[in-house]
Amino acid sequence: MITTGYKALVAAAEAEIETIPIEAAKKLVGAPGVQFVDIRDIREVWREGAVPGAFLASRGMLEFWVDPESPYYKDLFGSGKKFVFFCAGGWRSALATQTVQRMGLKPVAHVEGGFGAWVKAGGPVERREPKPEKPAQTTGASNS
Repeated sequence: MITTGYKALVAAAEAEIETIPIEAAKKLVGAPGVQFVDIRDIREVWREGAVPGAFLASRGMLEFWVDPESPYYKDLFGSGKKFVFFCAGGWRSALATQTVQRMGLKPVAHVEGGFGAWVKAGGPVERREPKPEKPAQTTGASNS
């Protein structure tokens, strides 16, 4: 039996982290020293678009990308910028922000209401298309 549900986990995370209201977040797009981080699934990004300039960080790999000791570390997370996380509705980003803050990544925050609230408030959106698949390599051998 589950003893702590997602609502309690999100509420606990939000008690520990900075939550940026949508209107304030919109003013941060393109600001020097600020990096938006989109933790939605790539299919959500392809379908709905993204905050301009946002770095796509799969929620499943985030801790590994943030930790300099990890073989998957991304240099971006050592830049000293303020990282503003968002997801579709603000739940995953609250949990992700709490986790990376506990890991020692600072400063961090998340966007209240996520990308859904962003779009509803008229925040800028850029399209992100799937990368075309590379054609299969051929060996040069002929089948004739």
